[in-house]
Amino acid sequence: MAFGLLKYGLNPRFQPKQFLRDSKDLKSSYDVVIIGGGGHGLAAAYYLARDWGITNVAVLEKGWLGGGNTGRNTAIIRSNYLTPEGVDFYDESLKLFKGLSRELDYNILYSERGHFTLAHTDAAIRTSRWRAEVNKHLGVNSEVVYRDDLARMVPLLNLSEEVRYPVLGALYHPPGAIARHDAVAWGYAGRAAEMGVELHQNTEVTGIEVEDGTVVGVETNRGRISCGRVLQAVAGRSSEVSRLAGIDLPIRSVPLQACVSTPVKPILDPIIVSGSLHVYISQSDRGEFVMGGSTDPYPRYQTSSSLDFMEGLMGHLLELFPFMSEMPVLRQWAGLADMTPDFSPVMGKTPVNNYYIDAGWGTWGFKATCVSGKRMAETLATEKTPNILKPFALDRFRTFDLVGEKGAASVGH
Repeated sequence: MAFGLLKYGLNPRFQPKQFLRDSKDLKSSYDVVIIGGGGHGLAAAYYLARDWGITNVAVLEKGWLGGGNTGRNTAIIRSNYLTPEGVDFYDESLKLFKGLSRELDYNILYSERGHFTLAHTDAAIRTSRWRAEVNKHLGVNSEVVYRDDLARMVPLLNLSEEVRYPVLGALYHPPGAIARHDAVAWGYAGRAAEMGVELHQNTEVTGIEVEDGTVVGVETNRGRISCGRVLQAVAGRSSEVSRLAGIDLPIRSVPLQACVSTPVKPILDPIIVSGSLHVYISQSDRGEFVMGGSTDPYPRYQTSSSLDFMEGLMGHLLELFPFMSEMPVLRQWAGLADMTPDFSPVMGKTPVNNYYIDAGWGTWGFKATCVSGKRMAETLATEKTPNILKPFALDRFRTFDLVGEKGAASVGH
């Protein structure tokens, strides 16, 4: 590191490689327009260019790249879901994440930590066993561990029985990991731009043109664009943007709050989640404790934080980790979570021809960044829905063929 600083940092002739190209004027037409410059939209643009040779693509972001939910999440990656459809889907994403730094030539700080979902009741233990068996059947590494194992594997965890909600055991998922969320977005953006994809920040979509049931263009604050296909990937604003195309989504948008402590030296390696207490905690690569819980109980589009959230979170967190009482909170924030009735995403075709959607991510969108980008690019390029996405089609709410993931995503981390 020191030699690198001397060689490059102090050399006046060294010109670093430009990671992102300068923004261009909008062209009048593109083969594909992607609405949303977060992780999912940028990943789809990258895989369109890499896997399918489609580079006449414009990514339109009303703010800055990765500035929405991608920059507001808590960066946990896992695949220990409850339904076979969910396990297959998230496990493919986890495998893509493992090699992403090498593929993008950009360090996303992927760190495998192990993920513990705590059980405080007999019912929670039964659900943990259920999830473990589903995971093992599908080749995902998960197992139920009990108090003796937890005392050895998570020595900081309070296992006293003299608390309101004693810990009885946990679902242990060794591949559980964290990564740098903004680095994932920047990595995909840089590689996509190198292959010719145009990235347009501060470009808000204000209207969507539909003729005879087919999308033909989008209106923006910088002018009109004709397009062949459109992918909507806007996270917390999914319902608002889809209405521009005349599509109503079964989505309820609610804030999800989180916070971080001041940084300290590494002392907590695994990721700890309690679905019963609605709390989770991990330690970032910078030493901060990243903490959060469930979504707010009422829908709104504001991303302000609240004292009520902090009081409720800390009451449960300090029961699990009493040493946290000495840790100052550094900052607190909120994102917008699009919640579907079955706690699973909505992906693929819509009633409007050539208009595709990637929405309904609730609190579990970051961990799906890789697989959603790869598979939505495939859908756009081939105009066929891959088998892995078929369970998440929009029309499942009409046929009542739901993918019930609430048992594995009620906290969603």
